[in-house]
Amino acid sequence: MLEALAQNLVYGILIGALYGLAAVGLSLVFGVTKFLNVSHGELLMLGGYASFWLFALWKVDPFISLPAAIIFLLVAGVVFYKLLFGRMVKLAEGDKIQNTLLVGFGLSLILQNLALQFWTADTRSITTAYSGAVFSFAGVRFPLVRVASLVIAFVLIVALQLFLRRTYTGKALRATVENWEAATLMGIDIQRVYLLSFVMGAALAGVAGALVAVGYSIEPAMGMSWTLKSLVVMVLGGLGSITGTFVGGIILGVTESATGFFLSLTYREVVGLVLFLLVLVFRPQGLFGVKEG
Repeated sequence: MLEALAQNLVYGILIGALYGLAAVGLSLVFGVTKFLNVSHGELLMLGGYASFWLFALWKVDPFISLPAAIIFLLVAGVVFYKLLFGRMVKLAEGDKIQNTLLVGFGLSLILQNLALQFWTADTRSITTAYSGAVFSFAGVRFPLVRVASLVIAFVLIVALQLFLRRTYTGKALRATVENWEAATLMGIDIQRVYLLSFVMGAALAGVAGALVAVGYSIEPAMGMSWTLKSLVVMVLGGLGSITGTFVGGIILGVTESATGFFLSLTYREVVGLVLFLLVLVFRPQGLFGVKEG
């Protein structure tokens, strides 16, 4: 019993790290720009397919292809920002959220249908020679691929935190979050900051998608599910908290896993929505967020 519970909790932590990585990208974009990009899950899907096709066509190892997935999503992020989201920079915050939500929803439908046309609705995953490799500790099995994904996600979060706190550009991003008008008066190029945050969020989604492709599976319709999980994690961890968002993803993953173990797999998806509502009601700033004022 205890061994099975420990095994489920390990699986929860491993999938939760990917929830957190995906949500950090969405949280970064929303925190800086106030763009509610509900096509974020489709960006994750594109990253997964980029890694999958590099492996399927040219046998490029999925972990080696991560830089290619990042570059692909960086380019896609620039294109989507320039063509769609960049037009709403000067709107009031409420209008910005509403309009970007509608634009993101339309973009998600377009990307999902294009993926269906090009790659069919088949579920795909990357199977390498080491895909089934595991190591055991105290009777608990640790899948090597998923543990590697956890390590990569953790390293990226640490790197992002160092970038935001130690570099001039990162400080410009944080200043824009605090007060974009004051940041403008201090000589910060808001348009460039918005573009940078958007493409960084897209790149993080691409990495998460590539890791999902190698550890789990991908399909054209996966985007909405990952967008919803990212929104839940973003609210759970707290807006503006990168570390909190990542930890929130792990909390969601562990909670889902524990729910499947004690109750039923049927309720795994429901528990995230229940957490979302409870946090909104009792702690709207999130578990790790700071209350305004």
